Amino acid sequence: MILRKISFLVMLIIATLCFQSCNDDNGTENTARVQLKLIDAPGDYLEVNVNIIDVQYNSSEDEEGWRSFESFEPVIVDLTELVADNDLLLTDEIINSGMLKQIRLVLGNEENSLVIDQGDKEPGVPIELKTPSAQQSGLKLKLNEVLVSGFSYTFILDWDVQKSVIEAGGSGMYNLKPVIRVNTLVNSGSIKGKVIGKLTSEDLVATPLENISVLFFDEDELTTSLGSTFTNEFGDFTIQGLGAGNYVVKINEDLTYTEYVSESIDVMIGEVNEIESNIELLLK
Repeated sequence: MILRKISFLVMLIIATLCFQSCNDDNGTENTARVQLKLIDAPGDYLEVNVNIIDVQYNSSEDEEGWRSFESFEPVIVDLTELVADNDLLLTDEIINSGMLKQIRLVLGNEENSLVIDQGDKEPGVPIELKTPSAQQSGLKLKLNEVLVSGFSYTFILDWDVQKSVIEAGGSGMYNLKPVIRVNTLVNSGSIKGKVIGKLTSEDLVATPLENISVLFFDEDELTTSLGSTFTNEFGDFTIQGLGAGNYVVKINEDLTYTEYVSESIDVMIGEVNEIESNIELLLK
C-alpha cells in the first residue's frame, strides 16, 4: 500500500512538471520582444520637459483591451536632449505575439514645461505646457504590426517638438499637442553624419558645430522636409526611422555659416548609412 502511494505521488509530480514545462514552451512560442525608443526632432526651444506616467499597448480595437508595459517607469524627459545617438528606452518587454494595434503615452497633468530661447537674454523661468488631449485618455499611436513569435521589434517614436508646441494666441500660454512619427526599426534605416565648420575650404583646423538643424527630404520632393534633427556637442547627428529609398540632407544657410545640400543618399532597410566625409560649412 505504501509503495503504491509513493508511486502515485511520483507520477503526480512528473505530470505536474510536464504540464508546467508545456506551458512554458507554449509561452515562449507565443511571445515576441518589444522595445519602444523615444527620439526627438527638436524645435526652437531650450527645453521641452514632458512627464510620461504610463505607456500602454492594445492588441484589439476594444477600449477595455489596454495593458500597461510592466517594465516602464514614469519619467520626466527633456525632449531637446534626444538628438544625435541619444534616445530614451521607454520599455523592453516580452509580450504575446500576434497583432499589435496601438500603443499610447499617458502624460501627467503637471511638470510639463517649456523654456524659450530669448536671444541675448538669460533663459526665462519654465512655462507650463498644457496637455488637454493627453490628460484624458493618453496619446494613441496606431501600429497595426503583426508580431511574429520569437522575433524582436524596436519601435522608434520620433517626437516632432516644433509641430507639437502650440502657442495659445498672444496669451503667453502654450499647449502640448504631440506629433509623433512611428517606425519599426526592422523596417527602417538610418543616416549618420558629422558637421564641422571651417574659415576657408583649405583650412586644416575644423570645429565641430553644435545645435545645427539638419533637415532631410525625399529625393523626389525637395520642397517639404520629412523632419529634422540637431547636432550634438561633437557635431554628430543621426536620423532614424527612415523607410527604404533615396534621401537628401540639407542645412540651410545661417548668419554664421553657408548652406549645405547632400548628394542622394540610398537608405537600406536595417542599415545605418554613414556619410563618409564630414559635412563642411564655411564660417562667415
